[in-house]
Amino acid sequence: MKKYITKIVMVVIMITTIISCNVSKNIETPKDAFPENFRNVSVSTDTTSIGDLEWKNFFTEKDIIQLIDSAITRNNNLQIATKNIEIAQFRFTQSKWGNVPQANLFVNASTSNPSDNSFTGKNLSQALGQNHIDDYSAGISLSWEADIWGKIRNQKKGAFAEYLQSEEVKKALQTTIVANVSSGYYNLLMLDAQLQIARQNLKLNDSTTKIIKLKYDAGQVTSLAIQQSEAQKLNAAQLIPLLEQNIAIQENALSVLTGSFPNSKQRSILLSSIEVKNNASIGIPSSLVSRRPDVRSAELALKVANANVGITKADLYPSLKITAQGGLNSFETSNWFNIPASLFGTIAGGLTQPLLNNKKVRTQYNIAVAEREKAVLSFRQAVLVAVSEVSNALVKVEKLALQEAFLQERVKTLQQATKNSNLLFKNGMAEYLEVLSAQANILQSELELANMKREQLIANIELYRSLGGGWK
Repeated sequence: MKKYITKIVMVVIMITTIISCNVSKNIETPKDAFPENFRNVSVSTDTTSIGDLEWKNFFTEKDIIQLIDSAITRNNNLQIATKNIEIAQFRFTQSKWGNVPQANLFVNASTSNPSDNSFTGKNLSQALGQNHIDDYSAGISLSWEADIWGKIRNQKKGAFAEYLQSEEVKKALQTTIVANVSSGYYNLLMLDAQLQIARQNLKLNDSTTKIIKLKYDAGQVTSLAIQQSEAQKLNAAQLIPLLEQNIAIQENALSVLTGSFPNSKQRSILLSSIEVKNNASIGIPSSLVSRRPDVRSAELALKVANANVGITKADLYPSLKITAQGGLNSFETSNWFNIPASLFGTIAGGLTQPLLNNKKVRTQYNIAVAEREKAVLSFRQAVLVAVSEVSNALVKVEKLALQEAFLQERVKTLQQATKNSNLLFKNGMAEYLEVLSAQANILQSELELANMKREQLIANIELYRSLGGGWK
């Protein structure tokens, strides 16, 4: 009889294992989520991209490399992300034990005092001559659930995908930190350049004011000329503490990113000496799924959602559980370890099908399906954002270069105009307003040129980050 039951159970397991392959079908990553190419980029099959470069090879300034290295090592948010990876790894390791039977060691002792008027009490008194019964047992209990519908297998898949997803979250965070640190450094260089421009302009205004005062003493101009010249000099002077304030704030921001208390940052290079790179290698949009951590994370989220659908779908079907116990049992301590008389063993197996809670389980399954559909949409949205960011960075790199060329010509023209107006004013051939206007224009244009150089550098950083660079 026992052999017959065992054969039936084995047949059931084999049949249901074969059926389990069709319990839940996974949804693949949508292939039509990617465009053929980026906007305003000619059709190309070149898969090489600057996003494949390690950040130490993309950046050449040693100050930036030192700052980024410090940020990756000491940034608190990155360290938190590392701990999240450890937690996900523990969960994945634990999920591997899903198919292993649960084993528990137990030692029990109990005593029972039935009523003297009860059937048990009267028989106990007649059989043993006592009004209580003791029971002592020790052994091992086993419990195992057969993975008929792939529930445990999907739990492993989900845990593994979550582990990989936690790594992608860290990578995405690192790309952002690398971009923020390098952008902050370039912003610092721009502020240094603007501070130098403001100081030079202040000296120029001061020189012009002295000349106007001499002409005032000679009766060639009125006091209004002195007042306007002084006002313009004060405007240039006001810029100096403002820029110094912004420099300190930017240094403090870099300190936070690098996990240190506010301090000054070393600058061994000038903004004007940095060459803007021409990054032509961008690859094709479909490669973003392997380069951009956030897109990869969205893809893994779909795998997690697939696994959850499989888990909840398996809950709708019968589950096969097998339990067993074995050990020593006796109602007298003196005979507890009397072997083999005290040995006992039990084994049981059964199928459990949800009935009254079937509606609840099915609702959980429907929710899991809806969550999977959301994961597909989230993946599509992640791709849209990624492609849009690359396209934005490309157009910025292209158009900022054109703007910078025009601004360079404007600055050269205004520099010459400032020199000419000073010479003409000294020789009485130009009005003081022309001199002040030329100086105000050159100040504004030189400040804009420094900012334009910074924007070009940051546009290249943004292109590098949007292509998935910075996490290697």
